[in-house]
Amino acid sequence: MKEHRTTNDAAIVEARRGEYVISTDPARLDVDAIHDYLANHSYWAQGRPREVVARSINHSLCLGIYRDAEQVGFARIVTDYATQANLVDVFVLEPHRGRGLGKWLVETALAHPALEAVGKWRLNTRDAHSLYSRYGFEPIAEPENAMIRR
Repeated sequence: MKEHRTTNDAAIVEARRGEYVISTDPARLDVDAIHDYLANHSYWAQGRPREVVARSINHSLCLGIYRDAEQVGFARIVTDYATQANLVDVFVLEPHRGRGLGKWLVETALAHPALEAVGKWRLNTRDAHSLYSRYGFEPIAEPENAMIRR
């Protein structure tokens, strides 16, 4: 199989709210902090190796939430920038929850200018249905049409 690479042409987006900044600048991402949360604190990525986290970040559009230089939240979008996007690995660190940062993160992801043409967004959640439903996400109407390979 021949290897080919594509480039992420998405412009860097930054938004500020009080002492927090959301940025899509990959240079700002703290891969160690992201890995620590995913591998040790999330329910969906327990034990995920650091090299897998780094590779997934390199092949996705990522948003970080920062207070000063500290990364306090994260979301990753797996997309073709044309027809589909999958919102994954969304989190806000515990000390920063309850301030609307998760909502702001989802709003910023959905409004990214490089994703305007995307017609279908997906995500999986065990416990945040009410958060995502306010942004138009709904349970799959025909789950028997969806398939997964593990």
